[in-house]
Amino acid sequence: MSDLRDTALSSKAWPFEEARRVLKRYAKEPPKKGYVLFQTGYGPSGLPHIGTFGEVARTTMVRRAFEMISDIPTKLICFSDDMDGFRKVPTNVPMQEELAQDLNLPLTKVRDPFGTHAGFAQHNNARLCEFLDSFGFEYEFASSTEYYTSGRFDEMLLRALARFDKIQEIMLPTLGEERRATYSPFLPISPKTGHVLQVPTLERNVEKGTIVYEEPDGERVEIPVTGGHVKMQWKPDWALRWAALGVDYEMSGKDLIDSVTQASKICRALGERPPEALTYELFNDEQGQKISKSKGNGLSMEEWLTYAAPESLQYFMFLKPKTAKRLYFDVIPKAVDEYHQQLRAYADQDAKAKLANPVFHLHGHNVPASDMVVPFSMLLNLASVSAAEDKESLWGYIRRYAPEASAENNPQLDDAAGFAVRYYNDFVKPSKTYRAPNEQERAALVDLVAGLQDVGVAKAMIEKKNAAMGNEADLTAYGLETAEDLQSLVFAVGKNHGFANLRDWFGAIYEILMGASQGPRFGSFIALYGVDETIDLINRALAGELG
Repeated sequence: MSDLRDTALSSKAWPFEEARRVLKRYAKEPPKKGYVLFQTGYGPSGLPHIGTFGEVARTTMVRRAFEMISDIPTKLICFSDDMDGFRKVPTNVPMQEELAQDLNLPLTKVRDPFGTHAGFAQHNNARLCEFLDSFGFEYEFASSTEYYTSGRFDEMLLRALARFDKIQEIMLPTLGEERRATYSPFLPISPKTGHVLQVPTLERNVEKGTIVYEEPDGERVEIPVTGGHVKMQWKPDWALRWAALGVDYEMSGKDLIDSVTQASKICRALGERPPEALTYELFNDEQGQKISKSKGNGLSMEEWLTYAAPESLQYFMFLKPKTAKRLYFDVIPKAVDEYHQQLRAYADQDAKAKLANPVFHLHGHNVPASDMVVPFSMLLNLASVSAAEDKESLWGYIRRYAPEASAENNPQLDDAAGFAVRYYNDFVKPSKTYRAPNEQERAALVDLVAGLQDVGVAKAMIEKKNAAMGNEADLTAYGLETAEDLQSLVFAVGKNHGFANLRDWFGAIYEILMGASQGPRFGSFIALYGVDETIDLINRALAGELG
């Protein structure tokens, strides 16, 4: 174990780099609270989304890495800001008119439009926990309402009251002139209306622990800052949480860089050290535009999980968090196949390579084996040319290609077959665009059919290609029996017909036979789909029957 820890201490995988920054905080002595605290935040004004998933998944990866390099216990808190004021009615929930009546109430006091919980935030919090539990994340749920009303923040709230001027000195220069004139870090919860009020603090009494503000009707009211009578503004609230709980690590998106900066200053003003922070890049859509929930131009977590297993989404989240990535449907097949490539590689890797392998950071020491004897991209193309309506139709081909495979012995493959059919019918089928071959491509396809029909003809084509390239190859065992044999034939046909760049030849195959711009290794595809079936497919394309 010590050797593995030494390897982890020098690993360049980003979770270990982050973990070492956290460990450095306690180089002199362990944390007085007895553990290292990782935190993620959630705003329950809407349902959990893919960004929430990414934050918890990535933070879990850093936590797992930390536990490999340190014996200090750890905790992960998923904090719901459910005491925040309800400022806008989401467009994707029922009871729009009724919810509009609840504007400015704390989210836990807003009615639940789904009728399942005591309030809107409680419903969304439950969805968050169900969602996190379904992925097996280890975490402790924390409610802002519970923390404020139970007194867990009281000590730090009183400290914030005493250091009110310092907080204002940090915040006011960052605000516009109009907001600066009325800004206060404290948001009173009106005893009259229950609303979270954004009003100036008119008086402060540090000894009594109270503030005075003015209600919208003009009445001046004095309330304590403790016990849930006030909530802090967003950036001071973030800082208060860090300071009160001793948060050691929290990551956030690029859009919150300024919030991290100001919250860190306020945390120091409160006399505490801010956490280590990772700023991750936000996702873009297919056109490279920032994903917006209001525009609906992104890919939701539910949509991803409709077309691929959750591990593929975790794999995608692992990749280069500081680099902007496009998040749209076409990335799903690539992520699935890359995830399984890493699974297959893991068993034979040394310790250094294993700790750099993304699947270690998804699964820890319990990395599963891959049973995907057919890549997901290949299943998609198989679904395409066979017009599959269900996964059983794909299994007919799979069993011929890999007789030992079965739904029982290959559950990952079985799931992938179902996902492939769904993905094909929803995305590939509507956008398929076949084209007719040009003269060069037609002649090559005719020769490819001849080679597939006759082993002797195929060997002659390969020998012709070898002679032209000055290569010698032993073809005594050649027999169109393996994917390699078939790939050699396809390659030879392209060379013999003058395709200077064989990418043009394979691209033509995909466009003419599959109605797509790219596709699988074609020899492997023939082996899966069947030689006779491929001959029929080519003949139908030559006859103009596919488009």
